[in-house]
Amino acid sequence: CSCITLKNKYRYFYFKMSVSIWPSLVYSLICVVGLAGNTAVICVIARTPRMRSVTNVFILNLAIADDLFVLVLPASIVEHVLRRWPFGDLVCKAVLSIDHYNIFSSVYFVALMSVDRYAVVASALHSRCLVWRTRRLAWMLSVCVWVLVVLLVLPFTFFASVYVNPDDDTPSCVLTLPSPEPVWFAASRIYSLVLSFLLPVSTICILYGLMLHKLKRASGKALDRAKRKMTVMVSVVLAVCLLCWTPFHLSTVVALTTELPGTPLLAGLSYFITCLSYANSCLNPFLYAFLDDSFRREFRKMLTFRMGTNS
Repeated sequence: CSCITLKNKYRYFYFKMSVSIWPSLVYSLICVVGLAGNTAVICVIARTPRMRSVTNVFILNLAIADDLFVLVLPASIVEHVLRRWPFGDLVCKAVLSIDHYNIFSSVYFVALMSVDRYAVVASALHSRCLVWRTRRLAWMLSVCVWVLVVLLVLPFTFFASVYVNPDDDTPSCVLTLPSPEPVWFAASRIYSLVLSFLLPVSTICILYGLMLHKLKRASGKALDRAKRKMTVMVSVVLAVCLLCWTPFHLSTVVALTTELPGTPLLAGLSYFITCLSYANSCLNPFLYAFLDDSFRREFRKMLTFRMGTNS
């Protein structure tokens, strides 16, 4: 799933210049590490009652979204190696849909975590109790996010199909857009840019701006250690998410405003940006292990148990 370019009377393909082996190796690494890490997060939260906090409900759903994505990543790896799509139309729709679920769900669950953090910080600074902040509400909000993401991705699911290049009969899994295709292509990119990036990121920035303002005016009031550490962890997860996804969305702006030549350098840059966005799906478990004592302790227990079982 790399960048889209125009071929054969405005038919949009995934960019297929000289494909080197390194994207496939990086994708494979992301797949293995992401699957192991996110599955560990899911197991820790599911099996440990004291880990089932409100914040961890959102973390669990984020891990499920990342796991879904890395599970279909091997299909993209095979496409890179074979330089053709061998799996048919149904798998194509599934892979492109889950690819877009990843784009939307990553930032939406981080935005939900940011809303939760703002509520926690604001209530702590004003010595209020959040009686409505329950796991049940967290699950209801998470289900709402999943429903919203599925609805937002429906257009991409509809247009995803296998297109056969008439020049060499090579099948590719792409978005086959109706005429006028350049207009539909621009509309699809703007749609994705606004709804999967600009809108949620603007909300996050406003919330963190308000949070910092409240903390600055707190004049000596402080969050307790647990709340402070959780706020730091969510902030780092947010920062890494933006670091991984901002170049991807900036490249969309460039693609919409500039006609770029198809050079090997740009092909390499395209793969790098794609790999960076994919990497977000395997980084979060390491952030939890590094920043949260409870996750680190449970990961260590799980690893010790596995090693003891295998010995």
